[in-house]
Amino acid sequence: MQLNDLAPAAGSRGSKKRLGRGAGSGTGKTAGRGMKGQNARSGGGVRRGFEGGQLPIQQRLPKFGFRSRKALTTAELRLDELSKIEGDEISLESLRKAGLITSTVTRVRIIKSGELKRALTVKAEGDQVHLTKGARAALEG
Repeated sequence: MQLNDLAPAAGSRGSKKRLGRGAGSGTGKTAGRGMKGQNARSGGGVRRGFEGGQLPIQQRLPKFGFRSRKALTTAELRLDELSKIEGDEISLESLRKAGLITSTVTRVRIIKSGELKRALTVKAEGDQVHLTKGARAALEG
């Protein structure tokens, strides 16, 4: 069997209806659109989701969900990933140099996962670097 031998089963695909091809075709003149009205006009019909003036379902249903804008610029790091940092300071610059965060990240959250091999100090102003309770205990202890 070759690709050019493939064909749909006999009778499974009827021929396309040819509209507006004379009175004898059965779909001449108005081309199956009826006499007058919105759907008989070119470009006629209602927009998607329109329910005849009734409040559409997408407006009746409650809204849900929330996307934090802070989350778009926040990265989450594990303790064992901090071993890639050169030096013993944790800052946004040192994390970027180590390739742990991208240039768009402005906040880092460090979680307790894995082992910390050496002592490190956090050097960051404001809430740039946030430590969870477990991560803080591991860094201090």
